[in-house]
Amino acid sequence: MPELPEVETVRRGLVPAMEGAKIAGVEQRRADLRFPFPDDFAGRLGGRTITALARRAKYLLVHFDDGLVLICHLGMSGSFRVETAHDAMLAGEFHHPRSRDTRHDHVVFHLERDGAPGAHVVYNDPRRFGFMLFSHEKELDRHPSLAGLGVEPTGNALDGALLSALLHGKRTSLKAALLDQRLIAGLGNIYVCEALWRARLSPERLATSITAAGGKATVRSERLAAAIRAVIADAIAAGGSSLRDYVHADGSLGYFQHAFAVYDREDEACTRPGCHGIVKRITQAGRSTFYCSTCQC
Repeated sequence: MPELPEVETVRRGLVPAMEGAKIAGVEQRRADLRFPFPDDFAGRLGGRTITALARRAKYLLVHFDDGLVLICHLGMSGSFRVETAHDAMLAGEFHHPRSRDTRHDHVVFHLERDGAPGAHVVYNDPRRFGFMLFSHEKELDRHPSLAGLGVEPTGNALDGALLSALLHGKRTSLKAALLDQRLIAGLGNIYVCEALWRARLSPERLATSITAAGGKATVRSERLAAAIRAVIADAIAAGGSSLRDYVHADGSLGYFQHAFAVYDREDEACTRPGCHGIVKRITQAGRSTFYCSTCQC
């Protein structure tokens, strides 16, 4: 499933085509994805102008001039494709390839600018685990998909003190706690594995073990908070770590997917200088966890 940096990269890829454009029409080619489409889905969007594209955790938020907000989730296999008269571009090239099979094009947004035809934005989703729902700007924080989401792992809000407070008393594994969207919103399997490696912490240790009495910050919680912020920032700068061959504006390839320290590197040598460990893979809550048992403790 796409994680926060991938969704942020998709958002940035859609902004040039969508922000400021008017919806000239919507083709809705089926009644549902993971959930049924909202009533009069195409009708409510027609004629509306897109004022902003935002992101909350792993959700894309399309804001319109009447206060309506379209909440989009890519699910396991969803993607957006921007088509113009001369080109078609996938908004994000994923490590796990996204479908370009037009049989799975379920929604097409026809855009216009200044009365002239603009791009077509196509939502493709073979497995149909994604969804599109409506909310209003004033009610967005209370929407069932967004209510209760934790802090974003970007900027400086997530520090050692906050992380320690969030994890204090949690008897689950550290890996499981970091994947809890009610605590930290947007973290997924790839980034948790990479952040734990950077912080030299085992994914199997108890979450509460890196906190102090009363949930105060510790050296470990400070180290992990810094690692989370850094790995997310690095991945966004590279175009997302699960993106394949992401190309920057200057033509250079995104590097992060080629710089995994542990993720998907089972039985390979740990890349930490001076460490002679081997990357292991274990299963936690049905997900593969990659880590070095020598330098992560």
